[in-house]
Amino acid sequence: MNTHPHNVAAGTGIVESADAVYRRIAWRFLPLLFACYVVAYLDRVNVGFARLQMLNDLQFSEAVYGLGAGMFFVGYFFFEVPSNLLLHRLGARRWIARIMITWAVLSMCTAWVSTPLHFYIVRFLLGIAEAGFYPGMLLYLTYWFPSHRRGRMVALLTAGNPVSGIIGGPLSGYIMTATAGLAGMQGWQWLFILEALPGILLGVMVYRRLDDKVAHATWLTVEERSQVQFDLDIDSKTRTHGSVSQVFGSGRVWLLALILFGIIMGSYALSFWQPTIIKGTGIKSPALIGLMTTIPYTAALIAMLLIGRSADKRRERRWHVIVPGLFAAGGFVLCANTAGSAMLSMLGLTMVAVGIVSALPMFWALPTSFLGGAGAAAGIALINSTANLAGFVSPTVIGWLKGQTGTLSSGLYLVAGSLTLSAFLIWAFIPARVVNH
Repeated sequence: MNTHPHNVAAGTGIVESADAVYRRIAWRFLPLLFACYVVAYLDRVNVGFARLQMLNDLQFSEAVYGLGAGMFFVGYFFFEVPSNLLLHRLGARRWIARIMITWAVLSMCTAWVSTPLHFYIVRFLLGIAEAGFYPGMLLYLTYWFPSHRRGRMVALLTAGNPVSGIIGGPLSGYIMTATAGLAGMQGWQWLFILEALPGILLGVMVYRRLDDKVAHATWLTVEERSQVQFDLDIDSKTRTHGSVSQVFGSGRVWLLALILFGIIMGSYALSFWQPTIIKGTGIKSPALIGLMTTIPYTAALIAMLLIGRSADKRRERRWHVIVPGLFAAGGFVLCANTAGSAMLSMLGLTMVAVGIVSALPMFWALPTSFLGGAGAAAGIALINSTANLAGFVSPTVIGWLKGQTGTLSSGLYLVAGSLTLSAFLIWAFIPARVVNH
């Protein structure tokens, strides 16, 4: 029988007290982690905007751009699991701060690349520097929130993706237009420099603000720390994968990595090629292209919150990943058949953004439900790093196909197929009893 003093009176003011404690924890960490995620995602994909100018300036081909954009994920893949294990061992405060500062410096260095080799090396090192960041934040949330409270926290954190798109599009377009020729540098160079600076500042704030574990939270009372730790201990008893060896030998973990791979194929096709798709409709101004990218991401942010609420209300996750994934696939098919129509292109891009941004937080409700301890550190990182190889495959293959065919259509069909396959794998192999909780 549960005899903890903070849990015996469900339905009374004691539950309200627990809610208040978790609200304090959320307000303490989540705004900072959210800001970090927005800046991280912006630094990862701003190469898609820089492409509008840097290809001509540096005489890079589409294949060079696609390979360079994707090299980030090669470094990311090899260092993701070690990075998350180091975070688990050394503490989130030091490790997340290290990640942010080093990736910001390397992102800034992209401004001075001059050859394809320079471009490949910087992007590869940037992937190494950022490895472990997003799964590290997911892992960090497991240190503070039991599973029944963590879904909303993950959704709020993942909202940084569409918010980054809403902020990043107009900001990137403005920087590239307003700074062109300043101090003898091009707008795309200033883009990498200026958008890297917040990462350094936030890295310092992370080091000063985060607590590695509940026991270190002196801003909570002894009773509150005891309450949170008790909840986490109870929650940990439902974990079936608590060791690194269990994770690497788990067919379920590898299946989830394959499913996420298909979703990530779509995510980075949108991030890296959305400006190009919009430009293909006849719009040339980087500032206007940046403004137009806010439309899909604004719709995606609203849809993500509504779909997350629907999933929590129905306690259902499976179809809340399948349906958005298929919706995004339909958006890519539409984009491949717009024939330069700005209206149809924006409709297709909006469908893509709504589907992908809504599916991602629903997907992460699954692995965090059965991974615990060091197994959570390794499992989340393994799923994320393996799936993020799609970030290499997606721009590389699409760039090569565009160079061969002169159009993005074949690449967009490929991505639509990968999203459809992920939806099928969930439907066929992930039982509802595992996902819905």
